[in-house]
Amino acid sequence: MFGLIGHLTSLEHAQAVAKELGYPEYADQGLDFWCSAPPQIVDSIIVTSVTGQQIEGRYVESCFLPEMLASRRIKAATRKILNAMAHAQKHGINITALGGFSSIIFENFKLEQFSQVRNIKLDFERFTTGNTHTAYIICKQVEEASKQLGIDLSNATVAICGATGDIGSAVTRWLDAKTDVQDLLLIARDQERLKELQGELGRGKIMGLTEALPQADVVVWVASMPKGVEIDPTTLKQPCLLIDGGYPKNLATKVQYPGVYVLNGGIVEHSLDIDWKIMKIVNMDVPARQLFACFAESMLLEFEKLYTKLFLGAQSDYRRQNGADW
Repeated sequence: MFGLIGHLTSLEHAQAVAKELGYPEYADQGLDFWCSAPPQIVDSIIVTSVTGQQIEGRYVESCFLPEMLASRRIKAATRKILNAMAHAQKHGINITALGGFSSIIFENFKLEQFSQVRNIKLDFERFTTGNTHTAYIICKQVEEASKQLGIDLSNATVAICGATGDIGSAVTRWLDAKTDVQDLLLIARDQERLKELQGELGRGKIMGLTEALPQADVVVWVASMPKGVEIDPTTLKQPCLLIDGGYPKNLATKVQYPGVYVLNGGIVEHSLDIDWKIMKIVNMDVPARQLFACFAESMLLEFEKLYTKLFLGAQSDYRRQNGADW
């Protein structure tokens, strides 16, 4: 059995869907209540492959909300993810993907050091961040969408917003090693890690967002943002491809401007309808078939009966593979 640990995009979003998920007592509650709410299995899932193989899964709602980070409720946020992992393991789930901020919190706050959650000792082999598959899908989206828009990567400048993160660093290394992209613009909050990444690549320009956007033909957004940012589309090149791989989305509003194209990053589509309800709740365009690539990672591992993490930490994993194909 596979598992998915996720969360909703905001307090308002959580309140709106609580009743639909069968928890009306959560619907009118504020952030303090959600900080103490326990994880819940709220969806049972059946996935059928084109060969007829069926797998079963569970969606675990962690009750984490991005406002917990914005309001500096760090302990509540980390406790949410650890409790959700323990809940998944307790219910016999073999391999569980950490979706959205779940993987970011796990990585950034080094939750692997907290293996004991009450009476449960976490087996980290049962959990995968989903970041390998997400980074791969975003890289392929850069390649394919650029081609469709007539953007020649060999003459293009690609900006990565969130370049030092788990997904962002993997995307940056892929673009450096597997494509002939002309220039890389590296954007992140941590300047020390940016310098390390630049030194490892032997190229790439460290820039602020405002400086980088007018120069970029392609912008990959994979920053960990509790709230999205507004950008002025008049400052962008035409054509310009924006790939928003964040959850919640990094772009606060959908950009609508001639020559500017916004693509939902890290989204995949299954060949057949999936028996579930959770993708409708997170407003997926085709909820019966579309899903986040991080969730698809746990499904792929379940189909192959590989009950082990694909990795936790894209940067160290990339170095171990020494640039091998994913």
